[in-house]
Amino acid sequence: MKKLVLSVAVSLAGFFSAQCASPVCRQNIDTVYGIAFYNLENLFDTINTNGKFDLEFSPTGARKWNTEKYNLKLNNLANAIAGLVSDLTPGGPAVIGIAEVENESVVADLVATQPLSGRGLRYVHHDSPDARGIDVALLYDPEQFEVTGVEAHRLFVESNPDFLTRDQLCVSGVLGIDTISVIVNHWPSRLGGQEQSEYLRVAAARLSKNIADSIRKVSPLRPIIIMGDLNDDPQDASCALTLGARCNAYDVPPTGFYNPWWNILASGKGTLTYRGKWNLFDQIIVGGMLLPDNGAVLTLVGAEVCDLDFLKQTEPPYTGMPHRTYAGGKFLNGYSDHFPTQIFLKRK
Repeated sequence: MKKLVLSVAVSLAGFFSAQCASPVCRQNIDTVYGIAFYNLENLFDTINTNGKFDLEFSPTGARKWNTEKYNLKLNNLANAIAGLVSDLTPGGPAVIGIAEVENESVVADLVATQPLSGRGLRYVHHDSPDARGIDVALLYDPEQFEVTGVEAHRLFVESNPDFLTRDQLCVSGVLGIDTISVIVNHWPSRLGGQEQSEYLRVAAARLSKNIADSIRKVSPLRPIIIMGDLNDDPQDASCALTLGARCNAYDVPPTGFYNPWWNILASGKGTLTYRGKWNLFDQIIVGGMLLPDNGAVLTLVGAEVCDLDFLKQTEPPYTGMPHRTYAGGKFLNGYSDHFPTQIFLKRK
């Protein structure tokens, strides 16, 4: 039986900024909350438990993935997450969605790693049927967010019934004094080509929308956030048409979706590169209730790509791109091939 885990983990210490010298930064968080997402790029342990699919992430596999490399990867990712702070959120994000984690064990190891081990972070993890064995999960600060419900949703593609991918994890809880629902995603990749695989991401977007619609039937005014590595940009059909996430906040009704990443990508910022071109797959899309004047306690006040200097490559021709763990079969001792993203919600 697949397991759904709501676990008390250890911590998250400083958060996303080289500005916070203290590892804990435990000042009051005023009325602003950070909501972040980070694709961790193949956070696998060293044990081959999934046959050929995770053989490369084992000591005898192609990557010679051993305890030393695993611990370096954990520490790097923990430092990256520990940098997600701002003047308005000195304790870091209230919620962080993560993708490409192999199992619950690696999530527990991550939050127990020294850069994160002072914050009392907890997590929600769910085992998915993905062929590679990778899942999504949610880290959260219990001082800012209280989990009240967890559901996992399986993607079924009628035209390709044997297709298996990551389940969508819906976590509901109280943020400050308002109840929100966060749907964590890692939509199907572009393997085989963007156009050829588009129908899979359209199906995933339809599932996310159906989850949101189901929530709204019970709680019409519930603020909803859809986040994840969507493997599509804001203007692609899955996001813009199927999900209906608009680029102009004034066009979004309370039951619609606003995507703040259109203009950020247009400005030349992204979260990953492919053949020298920036994409912005790592999106945090907000329901219309989180926009000004729609009556919710929380209001969206900002969004950013968290491209901190230490997360970037420093040598040409890859200067400024994400400093990843491997490239060309070589261990680079980096972080991820994606930058994190974050939005900010202000309590009225």
